Amino acid sequence: MTANQAQFLIRSMCEVFGVSRSGFYAWGDRSPCNRAVEDAALSQRITAIHTASHQTYGAPRIHAELRENGTAVGRKRVARLMKASGLAGVSRRRSARTTIRDDRVRPASDLVDRNFYADAPNRLWVADITYIPTWAGFLYLAVVLDAFSRRIVGWSMANNLKTQVVVDAMNMALAQRRPTNVIHHSDQGSQYTSVAFGLRCKEANVRPSMGSVGDAYDNAMCESFFATLECELLDRRKFPTKAEARMAVFSFIEGCYNPGRRHSALGYKSPIEYERSVKAASQSPSP
Repeated sequence: MTANQAQFLIRSMCEVFGVSRSGFYAWGDRSPCNRAVEDAALSQRITAIHTASHQTYGAPRIHAELRENGTAVGRKRVARLMKASGLAGVSRRRSARTTIRDDRVRPASDLVDRNFYADAPNRLWVADITYIPTWAGFLYLAVVLDAFSRRIVGWSMANNLKTQVVVDAMNMALAQRRPTNVIHHSDQGSQYTSVAFGLRCKEANVRPSMGSVGDAYDNAMCESFFATLECELLDRRKFPTKAEARMAVFSFIEGCYNPGRRHSALGYKSPIEYERSVKAASQSPSP
């Protein structure tokens, strides 16, 4: 009625809706209830978190963010307030495959067998390649992901799909993590079955592992990261140049995903936060 009082008489609308004019005016003068005040304040916080996530977080991750910051609230209430404010997270879609098998070479054995559980960092890395579309052509991204925390520990971008892009990604992971006897799991793409990549693995004491052909489940963890990258960045932006795409991907990995992107599999912690919390728990004295 308040929204339409410029078009219709209050008296007429009261008659239509079967309410008294005195009741309507009393309602208008009444202060909002405590619940409404709390909802308004909570909606502002939800909007701020949603904006900070680049409009990607849905109710579960916003709920986790609120709880970690000391706000006790139910997930259904968060979902209700998000719907009322017109807020929603983004949904994933499958990313394209970019690696091609070379039948002339023998792939490494599968040391993982779809068991992507790792009880500590640098026990199991998974790797893959995807493409970044730009107006100037494709840019290719190779990543190395630690299965323990879902953290991207190595990555590299190139204008082509030559072996060097995956070697550079692994070199970054080696420099940052300095592992001993880590398993590096990938598909059977020609980059990973190449002599150059095999020699680098041997030199660094990395154990190469490769899944079966044409089975996304054999590298589902990397596929999941690429789906996140696609729906939270690539589907939402267009890149006129490859330089702009490089900066955006760098910002997403090191500025958003690793330090801040919450994972349900990690108790809604980010990869870096999860590693820190596990390390702190292992160093605390036992009771």
